[in-house]
Amino acid sequence: MNELLRFQPLYQDRVWGGRALEAALGRTLPPSRPIGESWELVDRPEAQSVLVGGSFHGRTLRSVLETDAAAIMGPRFPAHRPFPLLVKWLDCRERLSLQVHPPADLAPALRGEPKTENWYIATAAPGAGLLVGLRKGVTRGQFAQALAESTLESCVHRFPVQEGDSILVRSGTLHAIDGGNLILEIQQNSDTTYRVYDWGRVGLDGKPRQMHVAESLASINWNDFEPEPVRAAKEAAVIAEAAEFRIRRVPMAAGACLDLAAGEEPRLISVVAGELAVEEGAGKRGANLRRGDNVLAPYCGRFAFRAVGPSVVLVTDRFAG
Repeated sequence: MNELLRFQPLYQDRVWGGRALEAALGRTLPPSRPIGESWELVDRPEAQSVLVGGSFHGRTLRSVLETDAAAIMGPRFPAHRPFPLLVKWLDCRERLSLQVHPPADLAPALRGEPKTENWYIATAAPGAGLLVGLRKGVTRGQFAQALAESTLESCVHRFPVQEGDSILVRSGTLHAIDGGNLILEIQQNSDTTYRVYDWGRVGLDGKPRQMHVAESLASINWNDFEPEPVRAAKEAAVIAEAAEFRIRRVPMAAGACLDLAAGEEPRLISVVAGELAVEEGAGKRGANLRRGDNVLAPYCGRFAFRAVGPSVVLVTDRFAG
């Protein structure tokens, strides 16, 4: 299977969303709606990616895995297993809620799913930042008091970010995203979020959004103090390494080539800057990949990517198990 798997984005309305995906990534969005998320790759009962082009055009990711899991994910991947990742673009026009995802050992009791995720900053407005983890010394009691007094921001670790920065946010880590960030989120296949505070905001229906205070307090890692981001660098580097996936940031000069051999593992290729020319198999040219594109390189395929100009690629692997 010497062809990349490309997918139709699924756009999601969010009260904190905007229209930045149009200008930043050249997308055509549904009109007059605040689009906060573009689900680039998803295999869930409530949402399915549909393939675009190639041998599987028009089929869902789930149906393709049911018939071709070994070729796409490797010979040991069960056909019934959901695709392990969920990939999103986030347009954060406003600050997101303060939230947490349940750790794996607590998620079943809380009727949720664990979610470890990585945020890559594609663009950041001046002064934009992230809120991740607790400030040093903050206790659960102090946090609960601040929640009652609507002063939670004083308890959360905030730091500024720039294009190219990233941070791994594990299940159990308290977090929020400032307005002004365009982020590529690569995460476990989960859609469980417990909101603990929403800055006094109302939802798209004009009503306060549902909070999950008890679940949040049970899920927060109370020893997770002031985690630091991985800052952008000119050289290739591993920017996230977790049990669920690994992400490498690969800067490429014009003309540089990234080769992927067949029979090793599937990889997710995300173009966060620039443009790549694609060779699929023995000299077959595929459509170029441009900024914002996320494609799946199957286990059994051999691929080569050549930078048309200065480019940055994220290569996600070690997710097939």
